[in-house]
Amino acid sequence: MITSRARLAIELSKLKAFEHPDHLTEQYMTDSEIASEILWSAYYAGDIENKIVADLGCGTGILGIGALLLRAKKVYFVDADEHALAVLRDNLQSVDTGVSTPVIMQGDVGEFKEKVDTVLQNPPFGTRTKHADRDFLLKAFQVSRTIYTFHKTTSKDFIASIANDNQFKIANYFEFGFPIKATQLFHHQRIHRIKVGCWLLRKADVASFEKPAPS
Repeated sequence: MITSRARLAIELSKLKAFEHPDHLTEQYMTDSEIASEILWSAYYAGDIENKIVADLGCGTGILGIGALLLRAKKVYFVDADEHALAVLRDNLQSVDTGVSTPVIMQGDVGEFKEKVDTVLQNPPFGTRTKHADRDFLLKAFQVSRTIYTFHKTTSKDFIASIANDNQFKIANYFEFGFPIKATQLFHHQRIHRIKVGCWLLRKADVASFEKPAPS
């Protein structure tokens, strides 16, 4: 049983990363400390425990597995990359998910139709494939009323606009120096940090009961 954010970060740090990351789809492992901070906040906001969660563009599964460790009822792991999903399966075997149910779905996020309580996603930032992040947001708006979504901080105006257009409000915002480890030949630094935000978006008629999350 996970009883602190620090313990959650430790468990997430043990998960396998991408074996052969694809730079065109911007496959970068979400940092375990950052993932644990967002997941712990979501847990204390009532958005994880006993909820049905979707990890869209799950990659190797760090966000969804974190939700399972925090006692989500069910987590859908959705990704088009079979190699990433193979690593995800290994990661799922390495953790104790208790009575929680993981469901792995290979395919484009546009094909996902299940209604869920909470979406967790770290989509492509749209640097390599234009509007990739927009497609993830539009899908999240369709399937859930609560969304935790990572984007570059330069997307602030875009996030505010698209959320408003889809009757969502920004309920919380977190900002990080997101570490990108050198995984490609064109990477010249061992670790490069970029400014990334995580937005908590809620359907405009959903009341939030945020409370501080202990560390």
